[in-house]
Amino acid sequence: MKSSDIRKRFLDYFAGKGHTIVPSSPLIPKDDPTLLFTNAGMVQFKGVFLEEETREYRRAASCQRCVRAGGKHNDLENVGRTARHHTFFEMLGNFSFGDYFKEGAIEYAWDFLTNEMKLPKDRLWVTVFETDDEAAEIWKRKSKLPDERIVRMGEKDNFWSMGDVGPCGPCSEILIDQGKDVGCGRPECAVGCDCDRFLELWNLVFMQYNRAQDGKLTPLPKQSIDTGMGLERLSAVMQGRKSNYDSDLFMPIINRIEELAGVRYGENPESDVSIKAIADHARAITFLMTDGVLPSNEGRGYVLRRILRRAARHGRFLGLKEPFIFHVNETVIAHMGAVYPEITRAKDLVSRATRGEEERFFETLERGLSLLDEEVRLLKEKKENVIPGDIAFKLYDTFGFPIDLTADIVRKEGLTVDEAGFSRYMDEQRKMARASWKGMEGGKSAQELYKTLSSAGLKSRFVGYHMEAVSSRVLYIVKDGASVETAFDGDTVEIITEETPFYGESGGQAGDTGVIVGKGFNVNVIDTKKPLNDLIVHNCKVVEGSISVDDTAELVPDREKRNATRRNHTATHILHAILRKNVGPHVRQAGSLVGPDYFRFDFSHFEALSPEVIKTIEEEANRVVLANIEVKTDVLPYKEAVERGALAFFGEKYGETVRMVQVPGVSAELCGGTHVGRTGDIGLIKITAESSVASGVRRIEAVTGEGAYGLLSKAEEMLKESARILKVPKNDVPEKIRKLLDGQRELEKEIERLKGKGKHTAAGEILDQVRKIKDISVLAAKVEAGDAKELREMADALRTRLGSGIVVLASQQDTKALLLAAVTKDLTKKFSAGEIIKRIAPAVGGKGGGKEDLAQAGGPNPEKINDAIELAYRVIEEAAG
Repeated sequence: MKSSDIRKRFLDYFAGKGHTIVPSSPLIPKDDPTLLFTNAGMVQFKGVFLEEETREYRRAASCQRCVRAGGKHNDLENVGRTARHHTFFEMLGNFSFGDYFKEGAIEYAWDFLTNEMKLPKDRLWVTVFETDDEAAEIWKRKSKLPDERIVRMGEKDNFWSMGDVGPCGPCSEILIDQGKDVGCGRPECAVGCDCDRFLELWNLVFMQYNRAQDGKLTPLPKQSIDTGMGLERLSAVMQGRKSNYDSDLFMPIINRIEELAGVRYGENPESDVSIKAIADHARAITFLMTDGVLPSNEGRGYVLRRILRRAARHGRFLGLKEPFIFHVNETVIAHMGAVYPEITRAKDLVSRATRGEEERFFETLERGLSLLDEEVRLLKEKKENVIPGDIAFKLYDTFGFPIDLTADIVRKEGLTVDEAGFSRYMDEQRKMARASWKGMEGGKSAQELYKTLSSAGLKSRFVGYHMEAVSSRVLYIVKDGASVETAFDGDTVEIITEETPFYGESGGQAGDTGVIVGKGFNVNVIDTKKPLNDLIVHNCKVVEGSISVDDTAELVPDREKRNATRRNHTATHILHAILRKNVGPHVRQAGSLVGPDYFRFDFSHFEALSPEVIKTIEEEANRVVLANIEVKTDVLPYKEAVERGALAFFGEKYGETVRMVQVPGVSAELCGGTHVGRTGDIGLIKITAESSVASGVRRIEAVTGEGAYGLLSKAEEMLKESARILKVPKNDVPEKIRKLLDGQRELEKEIERLKGKGKHTAAGEILDQVRKIKDISVLAAKVEAGDAKELREMADALRTRLGSGIVVLASQQDTKALLLAAVTKDLTKKFSAGEIIKRIAPAVGGKGGGKEDLAQAGGPNPEKINDAIELAYRVIEEAAG
């Protein structure tokens, strides 16, 4: 049975059992800083399990793309070495949110595996938590399995927790006995052994309890089900393969690697490890890049870089010395694009990003490997077995070797890496990371408060799409993190009302400012936040009187700022569409900030936009403005909006009903922000900057309306003033500046020429001080030099004039002494400039060195320069013998 059939039959089966089929969420979890990547099917439902959000269904099933590399779940080191470890995999799962529980989950799982997949019942085993008598009894009744094939396991294997506190519960695993020939061969081999004989297929989590801070377990009001089954494992079993890599999910990719490397899979265990690692990593690279992750030196981007460079190094083992992974990615896309069309759309992005990263790494790979090989050789000579931390850090910092890559390479030599020593060199980065996490923790109490209020039924409705002001009732006032009934003159508070026209910061758009007024009070709204979907919070300062819960208030946003923000937000949509048209469909929004004064738009792209491209984009955007097209907004089902061409962004969660903002013929996006009525309301779009914000991410900054007019007006005034100073018409300013710069460059060349002439003249005068030592011309003198470079140039000039001889020069630089020795080529076998400097540097309190023909040093005692010069003559005389 093909893997594509298995995937389809799983989803069809659960659709037939009343489950809503939910598409795979992106690999970047939405609003969850605790996770690097989506690593299980339940991640996109985490808010539902925690009762922070609700869905329109109580049963769901999905085929979720997952990555486990970095963080708590990290399989990277084992990939390629085992039959079942992967960085990227697909997880089949069915979920119940307060609907069916243990009996339903067990019945569905057993029915699917034995009746749909036709797996032999006599080879299936199950495990349950050691005290879960209920699950054991259901299994016995539903499956008719004998008691010995229902194995009770401890908390480590069969109890699942979302975290230290929160939802948790026992779990039950379904395993298949693959036979003694697959196992470890030990007599005690049984369920729970680390070998592959008893292979876990499906894990059923019974979310039954809530764990409190003190560890106490209490039953959840809504008991839920979360299951997960790896498509790779099930496919291998269904196809009679003992390794996931031998299934049809991997073989087309492996065949492509065989073609590129000229190596046969299955002929050599060592090369098989590399082939399997590359096949796995190519899948991870393709999907991570598709979901917006690009190689960098931090966070998710660094994990991707580690995966990509590990694959490149395995390619080197196979004899591949040029970039090749981007070719393997093409096969991944061809093989999996029908199921995940987004990777086909991102084909160009994936290819260019992968190849660029490979080229950068291959530039340093050989030199890094040479350094590592030399270090391994020296350690073996000394009978030591640990790569020092400073070498590991140099490989990381200079040659781009992640520490786990270094450890991976030397493992086969029986060596390890001094990770503690390496970490000392990384302390600064770790301090920065800790500071970042501390900042995240700072807002936790407020967020928890709002979650509590929301779950208690507190909501506020946004009415600002169509209303500029509204009268509403005050529902809640928060001061210093606590609820208060009344806020007084001078208090800084957060106010929640039943309805509000104030837009809460979200989707990249800044929150509104304005006033809340009523009988006996006047409140300034400094900012507006949206901590939860149905909750809008006004950050306020009471400037007059007092405001209380249940007061009726007039809420009035600052109209000028609101209109300016509208102009900027619609302009962002227009620029996004025109960027995709002119730069390529791989362009995707990677972040934005839309405020009243300006907007910035971050997008995926690999190189700076040329001035010509920026000009084209700006011109096309302003043609859309001049066309004065009506901006349309529709509220419609998500599926219909996507079918109509609306762009939906990775990482964003959309409900069944969405708001589509459309500039007909130009742009269509799912967006909850505020926009102009017609494009002509924007007035003018002016791009002010284009820059890089991260590897593979560019940023455009721009202004519109009055901001654009102000910018152009200021530029006009600056041009007028420049023309007045230069005494030319405005149109002649650029040419005048070019002429002035050309003249300046000519003057600089003349100054350098005169300096050079002066050096040669000075050299000629100094030559009068040459002494003969054993028929060798020796010149040691104190000179005036601007810096070390000038000192070298003077020494070269003197060496040339001498033809054969030794030059030692000294110069005072502020409070330091500079020393330099130069030996002509014919004398370097007998005299070493490096040795001369090494001997005389202590005279000025310093040290130094260099090559046989040129060396230099510095020291803190310039008053001892004359002593150093005399010492130079003695040192040379000793060497002359």
